[in-house]
Amino acid sequence: MKGPTSMKRLATAAAGMMLVLALLPGCAGSTPAAATTAAATTASATPSPEAPVVKTTIRIASLKGPTTMGLVKLTSDAEAGQGKQDYEATMYGTPDEVVPLLMKGDVDVALLPANLAGVLYNKLKATPDAAIQVAAINTLGMLEVLESGDTVTTIADLKGKTVYSTGKGASPEYVLDYLLKENGLDPATDVTVEFKSEATEVAAVLASTPGAIGVLPQPYVTVLKTKSPTIRTALTLTDEWAKVTTDSQMVTGVVVVRRAFAEANPDAFADFLADYQASTEFTNSSPAEAAALIAEVGIVPSAPIAEAAIPACNITYIDGAELKTTLGGYLQVLFGADPASVGGSLPGDDFYFGS
Repeated sequence: MKGPTSMKRLATAAAGMMLVLALLPGCAGSTPAAATTAAATTASATPSPEAPVVKTTIRIASLKGPTTMGLVKLTSDAEAGQGKQDYEATMYGTPDEVVPLLMKGDVDVALLPANLAGVLYNKLKATPDAAIQVAAINTLGMLEVLESGDTVTTIADLKGKTVYSTGKGASPEYVLDYLLKENGLDPATDVTVEFKSEATEVAAVLASTPGAIGVLPQPYVTVLKTKSPTIRTALTLTDEWAKVTTDSQMVTGVVVVRRAFAEANPDAFADFLADYQASTEFTNSSPAEAAALIAEVGIVPSAPIAEAAIPACNITYIDGAELKTTLGGYLQVLFGADPASVGGSLPGDDFYFGS
């Protein structure tokens, strides 16, 4: 992806009006007191101009994929001046582009892979200006194993194979490793995983290499299968996760906020969360309208493909106690498989916004 895609929205300000009162010469029999009373009555009947609404600028970093698919209504409304606050959203191709911005305080809110939020919490918790909290889950499981062939029907069938994937150091890598281990395979010796920097690179390999196997998230799965009908979904990793653990759900993406920003702007951040929740609900409930916005910002090539992909993207909004239970259970599983996957230790209660 060639650089971030800007979706900055401009706030509008109302202009004040000046009221000019002219005193006309009185006719016979009128008095200065009467003129003064008339002028006062006129002035009191004229409403005072309203003060302009001052909005807080919230800088948002999102990733090209389902997290931004759930954000498009918010940014569209902001462009039309209908956002509760001034939202400036930029879409990036990889998490590596977003992390330095959080660390430098150049963004206030970021939509990131779930495990990466845990890593950043551990890395930044001692840095007041950069420390983060997770405020919501925005996507559940959406990873699939694709094959341009018909040799894979179980996780065990991946033994001896090369698998192309995105997400090194993020959810795709750790979910795949966990599932391989739970199915009796050693990720280091039984399967060769070749990581690509972006999903489009994996899609290109699958489209051009007979027999290739890859792990892709939605909506790239739908895009690829539309262009290359011979490619099939061999496994849905959400289903495979459910087969080996009943105590947690697979979580893909979350919303994080810099703690310093949330503490300094509690009302503005609450407005953002309300607008973002409404945006995710719009994407799920009005897929045809959302698909047009999704195609417009360049996440997928066309609105029909976006509309077809939305049901499989597991776009959601989960906060509060359910956030802590669902995300905490997921991170616990990853931590048990590999502590490095969540930054070396499980996040404390202060990781969860509102706790």
